[in-house]
Amino acid sequence: MNVTIWNENIDETNQVEKVLEVHPHGIHNTVKDIIAELGDDVHITTATLQEEQIGLPDEVLNQTDVLIWWSHKGHDQVPDEIVAKIHHRVLAGMGLILLHSSHYSKLLKTILGTTGDLQWRDDTYERIFCVNPTHPIAQGIPENFELGVEECYTEYFDIPKPDDVIFLGWFDIGNVFRSGCTWTRGYGKIFYFQPGHETNHSFFHPHVRQIIKNGCKWVCPTAYKENFGAPHIDVTLEEIRKANQ
Repeated sequence: MNVTIWNENIDETNQVEKVLEVHPHGIHNTVKDIIAELGDDVHITTATLQEEQIGLPDEVLNQTDVLIWWSHKGHDQVPDEIVAKIHHRVLAGMGLILLHSSHYSKLLKTILGTTGDLQWRDDTYERIFCVNPTHPIAQGIPENFELGVEECYTEYFDIPKPDDVIFLGWFDIGNVFRSGCTWTRGYGKIFYFQPGHETNHSFFHPHVRQIIKNGCKWVCPTAYKENFGAPHIDVTLEEIRKANQ
């Protein structure tokens, strides 16, 4: 499995102290440590907004089985042409995991076709409920668990109807949120997971780490269709008839 972890890396580059206290080597490397727990059969690449072609040139993207995406402030800085390439790769079978504030990324808006809009509030207390315990992403996760202090995301969440809602977040101010959702687009599987605010410690919670690892395995492609969605057919009807004779 080839996993690429993308992080906008803006707060880290700007030396935002509260973020570096939690993620001294950047959010991408915090997530890398999670995926590394899957073992030596997983090859991990990290990429950030500050790199050439935002770290996702064709030679990286075309070898990626699973793309994990974290963004917050720099959604508009992601080039449209790279979003289009990622979209095509997802349709062809590449798995995609969107974390936390990636709900408002160009990727989610493009691939799912909605605004990804929601309401939010900082510094609340969250408990996550597993509402689909038979799903592969829920394996090893209890009926519910205390996450602790996390940024509250709350309904209405403007997403298309998920294939599955696996987790619901409940916050101590009384709000709820569909915090773990999946979709299939073309040959690609997509998982959105809400925890992961940059100044909170959610990515160090053992159940959150297990969910991300489960998600990585679930979205990993079982089949590719490289030209899926292409607006043309490469063979003529006459060629098909000859091949069938």
